[in-house]
Amino acid sequence: MAESKYIHNALKQVHVNTSCTSVVGFSISGLATYIQLPELDFCIDMGECPLSATSLNHVFLTHAHGDHARCLMRHHSLRKMMGVERESVYYMPERICDGARDWIRAEAMFEGVPENKFRYPEIVGVSAGELQFLEHRKDLALEAFEVKHSIHAMGGTIYHYKKKLKEEYLGKTPDEIIKLRESGTEITREVYDPLVSFMGDCMGESLLENQRVFQSKVLITECTFLAPEDYEMSHKKGHTHISQIADALNRMGDQVKCEKIILAHFSMKYSEKYIREMIAKEIPEKFLDRIVAFI
Repeated sequence: MAESKYIHNALKQVHVNTSCTSVVGFSISGLATYIQLPELDFCIDMGECPLSATSLNHVFLTHAHGDHARCLMRHHSLRKMMGVERESVYYMPERICDGARDWIRAEAMFEGVPENKFRYPEIVGVSAGELQFLEHRKDLALEAFEVKHSIHAMGGTIYHYKKKLKEEYLGKTPDEIIKLRESGTEITREVYDPLVSFMGDCMGESLLENQRVFQSKVLITECTFLAPEDYEMSHKKGHTHISQIADALNRMGDQVKCEKIILAHFSMKYSEKYIREMIAKEIPEKFLDRIVAFI
């Protein structure tokens, strides 16, 4: 399993096209993870901050490990340096917000920012099961959920929000629709279409504990360990083994509605060749055409 330097360059971004957004970034365990969804104005984690990330107004921090979080304030600072006036919003698990603020303040003081000029960025704590609209995209809503990892961590789903005409009014003429509205009749219903679900760092069992992620058009899930002898290590480190993804897909079967399932966060000890070989070997054949290795 010779090392591939190409897949270990955190600024050499991977590009994946999907029906709802492009998925751009990098994710290798221990090095860095940042996954940009440009059309959704959203970034998952900020383990590195290329210039391409500075245009994105919403960042979700799945957990506090450095390879996912260390460039959070780099993102904030670069936007200021580049003259971006809009405030970026940093979503993260409610439980780690106080620690994040302490860290952000300490970093600013270390860099010599005067007390009278220091101010916190906009940090929004999220709780599992709460649906909230993105600050700068009211057609998109975020719902976080708990996952199991070595420290507190969360995943999330981004929904496209719209209003659709209720089925009982589909055959009505425009004039009839207008009259119904004027009479005060509620003729529309709210629809939340799951676009992208992301697991962050988690143990494999978190997939089946959050089965709704398989309803999203795109599922991004970690696949840190691949080798059969690394199964116990995956549990010990709080990560996912590829055999657990295969098991989840077999169990869910036709309930898997994802158009694409993006596997990310591979251990840095694996080569690109080995990663692709193990995916072809372990993933059930009926799902292979939907699987994308984020390398």
